[in-house]
Amino acid sequence: MPGRFPTVSADITLTPGSDVSLHLALLTAYSIALVVMGWWMSRQVRGSADFFVAGRRLGAPLLFSTVLAANIGAGTTIGAAGLAYRDGISAWWWNGSAAIGSLGLAFLVGPRIWRIAKAHNLYTVGDYLELRYGRAVRGITAVLIWFGTLSILAGQLIGGAAILSVVADIPRPVGIVASALVMTIYFVAGGLLSSAWVNMVQLCVLLGGFVAALPLVLQRAGGLAALGGGSLPASFTDILHSSGPRSGWTFLLILGPGFIISPGLLQKAYGATSERAVRWGIGWQALAQAAFGLAPALLGMSARVLHPGITDPNAVLPTVLVEQLPAALSALALAAVFSAEVSTCDAILFMLSTSLSQDLYRRFLRPGASDGELVRAARLAAVTGAAGGVLLALRLPTVTAALAIFYSLLGVTLFVPVMGGLFTRRATSVDALCAIAAGGATAVALILLPHPPFWWLDPGICGILAAALAFLASLARPR
Repeated sequence: MPGRFPTVSADITLTPGSDVSLHLALLTAYSIALVVMGWWMSRQVRGSADFFVAGRRLGAPLLFSTVLAANIGAGTTIGAAGLAYRDGISAWWWNGSAAIGSLGLAFLVGPRIWRIAKAHNLYTVGDYLELRYGRAVRGITAVLIWFGTLSILAGQLIGGAAILSVVADIPRPVGIVASALVMTIYFVAGGLLSSAWVNMVQLCVLLGGFVAALPLVLQRAGGLAALGGGSLPASFTDILHSSGPRSGWTFLLILGPGFIISPGLLQKAYGATSERAVRWGIGWQALAQAAFGLAPALLGMSARVLHPGITDPNAVLPTVLVEQLPAALSALALAAVFSAEVSTCDAILFMLSTSLSQDLYRRFLRPGASDGELVRAARLAAVTGAAGGVLLALRLPTVTAALAIFYSLLGVTLFVPVMGGLFTRRATSVDALCAIAAGGATAVALILLPHPPFWWLDPGICGILAAALAFLASLARPR
């Protein structure tokens, strides 16, 4: 059946020459450094504007690093490598879809919504939705986003646990909790302001680790020629190959819209110093992610040559890094993957905390909340969200399974209302609610009802199409 991994089982353990203590020591020291840096930056947080939008002080370089660090997470590293182990180079589309969606954010949506956020002092996407459509749309989307975002947080935690499991045979539940603790502590301290600066450090470690690891792993696998050799399926070198739903180029339709209107990325754009910073910062990061996407794809293909018996897609990337690299270099590479997971986690906590505190707590429960109360509510929401992500991570099997839930829900809920609100002045709350209802009902129906596994019947794709049709039909009604 298309989409399944090889069924040959293999126990993956560290080779005798591997230094488990070195790996654990580096990951532990790195985690402590992130926490310390986050708490140090928290001294700059003097109010909700600093916590939510970094005081709108993010220039193009800082916006570049914080958006790229948010976009390169467990899905784009561990998940993409697992897909490459199954499908080959077409796994690039996981990262490529994010890059193409980010170009839409940089040049189509970001500058427009930045002007609105600046003029009306908006903090969240919920603020924009209420400004454009009213409080009912804001409340409904905030609840849907909050629950959907827990799934992507779970995906990152699964990735962190996979690293710790391969490195030191740490049980998955313990690895999930440990990953959650690291990112929660430093994000709660300083919100977007601290995470933006921590992300810059994480990005340096991430890119450095992959740049150092890729040539050596490729050499061990026999070079690029071996990846297109007879031991692998012929489709492995076809970038346009797709084995079915959620494979290859179909990710562009499933993931692309989510990166255009992701609340976490839009709120990072809110924090930019200018429209120019939005275009240059997010635009260049899109190109960087497109180039980076080749690394996990090639590493996953190399793992298929070197370790043909892996049955767990979450273990593909950690295994090849531990087994095929010298101890010191594999420790750096694992820190890079862990860095990717944690940097995306703080972006997700950002979405969770701001949505719950600003869109629900301050708007519906306590309208008169002071600035300090709002920041405290955001921090408590982050802790609550982290706990929810841990519980969900214990239930979901793989990184890609967790992320698919998030992107489907995000697309059917937000894509049409946000784009429609930005590009037509006639849209009302009725139009937005029709789109949300139609998109959500269609996606849920396709999830629950059995149907043939065609890519065009994906719940996310059909949900967005249904939402768009409902929005246009409502828009055409007599006013």
